Amino acid sequence: MGEHLDSVAVGTSASGRQSGARANQRALQESIKRLIVDRGLVPGSPLPTEFELMEELEVSRHPLREAMKALEAVGIVDIRHGYGTYVGSVPLSALETGLAFRGALSVRGDYADIRNLLEVREVLESGLVGHVLAAYDRLDFAALDEAVAAMESEAEQGRYAPREDWRFHETLYRPLGNDLVLDLLQVFWKVFNALDPQLPRADDTPAVTAQWHRAILEALRAKDEPALRAAVDEHFRGIRARVTTSP
Repeated sequence: MGEHLDSVAVGTSASGRQSGARANQRALQESIKRLIVDRGLVPGSPLPTEFELMEELEVSRHPLREAMKALEAVGIVDIRHGYGTYVGSVPLSALETGLAFRGALSVRGDYADIRNLLEVREVLESGLVGHVLAAYDRLDFAALDEAVAAMESEAEQGRYAPREDWRFHETLYRPLGNDLVLDLLQVFWKVFNALDPQLPRADDTPAVTAQWHRAILEALRAKDEPALRAAVDEHFRGIRARVTTSP
């Protein structure tokens, strides 16, 4: 009985140490992020040397390196061996990976996460209609027309053109000058496109998909905001139809 209690105590103690170590790591990572913000560092700026960070944060080399590896994994820092550590550009790859995993699970479940993902994208794109119209003079209508024409050409052969689909959306939103919006939309688009082959087709044939984009382009060209909003709504209505019921 005594031996059993001793083993339980040892296990509890070990578990407590692990929890404490994780908490310390999270606190250290937050301290590094706070240092970056407080010093006004921007992507590409060099961080203090490892020795300087050890002194300022009052930590040893091993936990500091572990914290840096964790921050590098999500793009907050960029470790360039032999050169130093720099503020990263914070890509959205971690978000994309997480959403892709949730989407893959949702395909085998009730489609709820896929519907949620689509709703976020729809809210974002619908909310950008006014911004796109305000940027009318900066829009590349020739490139937009080329993308839609390529989609239509592929549709005649019964093929969907995902590359041209994304090219259309990228060309549409790049003139807004908001890289974060473009990055978010690309994440949503890439995740949904990866799941596309596993989703029911509904009535969105390649020809219908091309038609949605043509309607958006023509309404935009005419500066017809109600028609543009209706075209965007129709585009998402068609996509939503594919995930309104469970598999």
